[in-house]
Amino acid sequence: MAEAYARDRKCPLDGVRVLDLSRLVAGNMLTHVLADLGADVIKVEPPEGDSLRAWKLNGISVQWKVYGRNKRSIVIDLKKDEDRDIFRKLVASSHILVENFRPGVLDRLGFDMGELLKLQPKLVVARISGWGKTGPYRDKPGFGTLVEAASGFAFKNGFPDREPLLPNLGLADSVAGLYGASAVLVALREAELGAGKGQEIDLSLLEPIISILGADQAVHKATGAVPTRTGNRTALSAPRNIYCTSDAGYVALSASTPEMAYRLFRSIGRAELCDDPRFVTNEKRVENVEELDAIIGDFIGGLTLAENLAHFDKAEVTVGPIYDAVALMEDAHVRARGTFVEMEDAEMGTLPMHAVVGRLSATPGAIRRPAPMLDEHRSELLDELYAGQALTM
Repeated sequence: MAEAYARDRKCPLDGVRVLDLSRLVAGNMLTHVLADLGADVIKVEPPEGDSLRAWKLNGISVQWKVYGRNKRSIVIDLKKDEDRDIFRKLVASSHILVENFRPGVLDRLGFDMGELLKLQPKLVVARISGWGKTGPYRDKPGFGTLVEAASGFAFKNGFPDREPLLPNLGLADSVAGLYGASAVLVALREAELGAGKGQEIDLSLLEPIISILGADQAVHKATGAVPTRTGNRTALSAPRNIYCTSDAGYVALSASTPEMAYRLFRSIGRAELCDDPRFVTNEKRVENVEELDAIIGDFIGGLTLAENLAHFDKAEVTVGPIYDAVALMEDAHVRARGTFVEMEDAEMGTLPMHAVVGRLSATPGAIRRPAPMLDEHRSELLDELYAGQALTM
């Protein structure tokens, strides 16, 4: 059954206005987080709209519907004087501005940091780019794919006997968006409680994804080795892999602590492995992982998916199923948690999407409105701006 939009729910970022001039994933992820928590996110779009709208499946902009939710849309052409005046009023009434032009583009349009701060002295400006504002790559195009390659992610991702593997989603953009959301809130707090001044955030796609890849450079310094592809295994602990069941299902297993590894051995009827010199320590298990995986794989391969899950659940061993998108929504725990919600949608009737992430006990976020049609809120926003609604910081 479709859920009604919680239009009037009190949210923690009520009263915070965000101008989102970004396109595609990173900026929309950043402002999506803020919008879900109550910020008034205004998508300032060119006449053709945010490029994310053009990513369609069966003629439907599914990505836009999910990551454009809780936002309002107005079309502004910054090359037109009338629209520039509207934009100035929007800036003056906002707390945060997010853009992902190439470095310097917004400056050349007449809205450098100095001009923006004249309009709103406490404005926080997040500038998203592929490579950042400085350095020899600052003017290069910076799609996430290039960053996922250059960061070392693709080199590490996949199996050792195959080519490097790119992610099949906007990983670099999404990680940058999440980092950006925390950065703008920190800067907003500084503007409100600290120096009382706005500031600029230089957010590249490169540094955020590097930060989640682990200690690879330190590993190289310590061992001389360059971390590379290990498939579903990890060089840090064993056993950790995906195993096939007798009915062609798959389970994931991770026994990355000594206690869990020994519990696993006992659960598959191989208690002697706890004292086996090949497997007695994590370091030895990593060293002899081929033999270890063969032993575990033989046991798991003798049971169906359901039998494996029941067996290891009873033994309190960390084994779980490999879900696809549909199976995930049908999981009893996911359903009980309300991880997905079925929202009303003008084109599809209803549309499943993830619920608000980060469950605040007193002031939770909410899905208050569907993703807007292009320029849907122009009249509404102009009425607000020219009615002189005051901004409180």
